[in-house]
Amino acid sequence: MFAIYQFFISFILLISPLIILIRLFNGKEDKNRFKEKFSIINHQPINGKTIWFHAASVGEIMSIISILKYYEKKREIKTILVTTTTLSSARIIKNLKFTKVIHQFYPIDHLIIVKKFLNHWKPKIAIFLESEIWPAMFYALNKKEIPLVLLNARLTEKSFNRWMILENFAKKIFSLIKKTFPQNQQTKFFLKKLGINKQQQVGNLKYIENKNETKNLSNKKILKNLSKYKIWVAASTHSGEELLAAKAHILLKEKQKNLITIIIPRHINRINKIIDEIKNLNLKITTYSSKQKNFKDTDIYIVDAFGLSKNFYEISPTVYLGKSILHKGGQNPLEASRFNCNILHGPNIENFQDIYNHLNKLKISKKINSLNDLVSNIKFKKNYSASVKLKKISNKIFKKTILELDNHIN
Repeated sequence: MFAIYQFFISFILLISPLIILIRLFNGKEDKNRFKEKFSIINHQPINGKTIWFHAASVGEIMSIISILKYYEKKREIKTILVTTTTLSSARIIKNLKFTKVIHQFYPIDHLIIVKKFLNHWKPKIAIFLESEIWPAMFYALNKKEIPLVLLNARLTEKSFNRWMILENFAKKIFSLIKKTFPQNQQTKFFLKKLGINKQQQVGNLKYIENKNETKNLSNKKILKNLSKYKIWVAASTHSGEELLAAKAHILLKEKQKNLITIIIPRHINRINKIIDEIKNLNLKITTYSSKQKNFKDTDIYIVDAFGLSKNFYEISPTVYLGKSILHKGGQNPLEASRFNCNILHGPNIENFQDIYNHLNKLKISKKINSLNDLVSNIKFKKNYSASVKLKKISNKIFKKTILELDNHIN
């Protein structure tokens, strides 16, 4: 089966120039760095111990920032290699200005390419995040006797069922992992079914707080003026949820004067469509990009820029997290919770079920099922116990994780 997999990857390599060209055209590749995916590497390794973290994208990177900072301070660690697959994650690493961290794009999973990658970097350990399973790399790591750890491991029922179609092949690949740290009980169960018994639960790394996060809003007067109103936020919204938030605004305004609803869409390329839908409800809209600071007649304030959510969580008592009523999957509520927001979500939160279950028990979040539910549960007072509770969880998970990783790295 591995030979068939490598044959398929070889075919991808043959057509890769065309794929890269299309991705460059669509702005999904770095024109100066795409060669890293073929293990054409400009960085020279520094003599001394190198540890390697691999994360797919932004969410996984954000969950290990505090861990990376910890190992930056360890004198015996000379290089921290971090690989990702997306441009957005590469930008995050660059902006954090680490001293020991070197970012590279993850190489194509062909034996020749991954062997070249490992020969160049010679990591002491490979720490892969969540669902990153790469057969060729795993085989090469095993051949070179480089320990492989799957940190914050996550397997959904859907991905588990896919692996089980090729059960023998899957079990061979997963057997190459030295130890796994599943983020929830479901993953622990699925990994055991795949033959992995060396498991240790330390908690979900997404709880770990990045203490040096910045809020990235240059114009503080916008927040100051908005905070004079009664506000709530509908964040990471998808199609139809902006309209839901606007209808909630209309109902709330019957009782709440001086009200502004802030909408932060997940995809800002939908802004014009969102504005057209809401205008049909005769509501006054202001966008962040308009740079307006006077909100006297504003009903709906739309944040049409990336990376600013934290600013509005800071001043909002309640946040509804999208992709949870009209769509499936849910969005991560932890960032908003750290700003002492009351979290509301729909029933479709499969991707973050364990986190929401925990937050519900802590009375930080609440499930809603309808427009009327949404309106009746919007509060205009912060939940000041939320950040305290989450800080305790964050510290506990961080200490456990570091203790386990140190045992493998030292």
